[in-house]
Amino acid sequence: MPTGTKNTIADKLAQERRARLAAERLLDQKKRELFAANQKLAQHARSLSDQIVEQRHGLTRALTEAESLKGENHRVMGDLERANSVALIAQRRLWDALETIPDGFAVYDADLRLVAANKTYLDFFEGEVAITAGNTYDSVLRIVARHKMVDLDGRDPADWHHEMVARIRRNPIEPMTIITHSGAHIRLIDRWGEGGDLVCIAQDISAHVAREAELEEAREKAESANRAKSAFLANMSHEIRTPMNGVVGMAELLAETELTEDQRLYAETIRSSGEALLTIINDVLDYSKIEAERLKLYPEVFDLERCVHEVTMLLQPSARDRNLRLLVDYDMFLPTRFVADPGRIRQILTNLVGNAVKFTMEGHVLTRIVGIERVQGNYELHITVEDTGIGIGPDLVDHVFGEFNQVESETNRKFEGTGLGLAITKQLIEMMGGEIWVDSELGRGSCFGFKILVPAAEPAPHITNPGPPITLRAALVVDDLMVNRVILERQLQTYGLEVTLCRNAQEALAAFERGGKFDLMLSDFRMPDMDGLHLCQALRKRGVDIPLVLLSSDPDAVSPDLARAARLDCLEKPVLRSHLFSLLQTLSHPAPKPLKASPPPPAAKRKMRILAAEDNRTNQLVFGKMVKDLPIELVFANNGLEAIEKWQSFQPDLIFMDISMPQMDGKEATRQIRARENGTHVPICALTAHAMEGDSQGILASGIDHYLTKPLRKAAIVEHIAANCPKMALPVTDGAA
Repeated sequence: MPTGTKNTIADKLAQERRARLAAERLLDQKKRELFAANQKLAQHARSLSDQIVEQRHGLTRALTEAESLKGENHRVMGDLERANSVALIAQRRLWDALETIPDGFAVYDADLRLVAANKTYLDFFEGEVAITAGNTYDSVLRIVARHKMVDLDGRDPADWHHEMVARIRRNPIEPMTIITHSGAHIRLIDRWGEGGDLVCIAQDISAHVAREAELEEAREKAESANRAKSAFLANMSHEIRTPMNGVVGMAELLAETELTEDQRLYAETIRSSGEALLTIINDVLDYSKIEAERLKLYPEVFDLERCVHEVTMLLQPSARDRNLRLLVDYDMFLPTRFVADPGRIRQILTNLVGNAVKFTMEGHVLTRIVGIERVQGNYELHITVEDTGIGIGPDLVDHVFGEFNQVESETNRKFEGTGLGLAITKQLIEMMGGEIWVDSELGRGSCFGFKILVPAAEPAPHITNPGPPITLRAALVVDDLMVNRVILERQLQTYGLEVTLCRNAQEALAAFERGGKFDLMLSDFRMPDMDGLHLCQALRKRGVDIPLVLLSSDPDAVSPDLARAARLDCLEKPVLRSHLFSLLQTLSHPAPKPLKASPPPPAAKRKMRILAAEDNRTNQLVFGKMVKDLPIELVFANNGLEAIEKWQSFQPDLIFMDISMPQMDGKEATRQIRARENGTHVPICALTAHAMEGDSQGILASGIDHYLTKPLRKAAIVEHIAANCPKMALPVTDGAA
């Protein structure tokens, strides 16, 4: 084989081998590509498989959730249907309720168009016009005004409509009452809601108005009856007091004459019974005034300590008959002058102390006054009245303050009275802004107390100007009652004295025998074994030369001759603080004995001229007997006209003027006398049996200077005459019996 041919075959074989190798490489590459493609395909298949699985799970969940939502939807729809049913039932019940109530009810929206209204509201317009939903509030008002469905009170319908529209524009809307043409009273109550709705209620208050009219009529009748009762009580007071003036006055005058023991008993019984009747009348009148709210307080400056002592002195005779001790313990550091109604304070104290005396058969009655200073010069006064009487059971303590009440028991049925005293006392204390209480134990006594807040007044002159100092340093006090010893000890210690206390005369004598040095001795008069007078006489016999003071609740217990013989000073119990202070000053600085000198010849004086206007012959007789021992000229007038005539002719220094007289009463007579006076002023004192609230104002307004309430007391008449006796007339005491 030629060489060229060999080369060609070899090239072809090499080319084929290269081609085959290239094909193999290509096949290998394709295989690798195919493998990679298969891997990708496998990955895609796996991914697709996973997606298919996930989608299957999602589809399952979706189907499950769809079923769940479908069930929930059914439930929601069921709940919604049930809620709608409940709402419809509630709405129906609400409207049923609104239809049931007798009041008209309506709702208007924010544009004031009617949304809904009950039948009562719509019935008001029945027969005039039909009102339906959508009607405006303005149109409703126009219908009411145009058809005059309500009383316009004389106003023009347009004016009334304008006022009503203006009314609902306010917030809040004031309620108002309208009167329908049938006479019914409708009260309109309107209110704006939060969403701008207007809620309207129309109440028929005709029955309420009718009840108010009935109550007003009943009130007027009650007031008329109360005025009639007051007039009756005033007339009863006058008619009873006028003859009682004769009874009590004559009994008092009779008791001053020479009588046998039985006759004096009869006269005193008449007098005391008459005064008891007057006390009952006063209680009834006071209670009537309190009930009618006509009782008033008249505050003024007064001395509380003196007031307490005056009440105690007034009750001293009845206490002395039972051998009771009346004691007063007034706080030494408490002012004595306050601003209050002294008459009512005296009445309260008289009721409380009088009750204590009334229900205490033995022992003592103690009035204790203490006080606490509050703001702006006001003092809270605590006043208690303690006794050793019959006491009150715990179940009956509150009963005593009731009207017409007395504690019913075997121990106190013998005690008489109206049962009004404590009820009036409680009312008076509450009028003063205070309160009253009672502590008591049956058979062991009682303690009635009250507290009031009162302003203190200016100090009395004797406090601001005390005078000479007290130089006494040691005192001996003799009293068998411990409470009284303690009271005197406090009083004396306040004035700087050292005090020694003795229970009886024997202890006092022993104290002197032991060499006790005292500047002063104060002794009670009534003591067991040896009384105070005999003690003082015994000390004088032993050469004791210090001042001796005898304390007694009976001012006539020691005669002036016995007092002078034993060189005694006497003080009336309970001892007034100012009296004790004055006595200690006098004993500290005894006045020198004046030289005896012939008295100057008395100047020639005339008798005091007195005119008494009184139409009742018995009262003229009583008055004349009361003043018969006085050096006066007395002329009577039978009525107001005679009083004016005799005032002009007799020219009296003092006129006693009865109020109720025929032809002309005392007030008119006084007014005419005042009108005719020419630069002179004659004192006129009214004598009246009237005692109702307001009588004193009318009496004093007529020009009368003073008044005395019947029945007249001789002491009060004489005191008033003495106070008005002119200097050119004889003193009224000169001729007194």
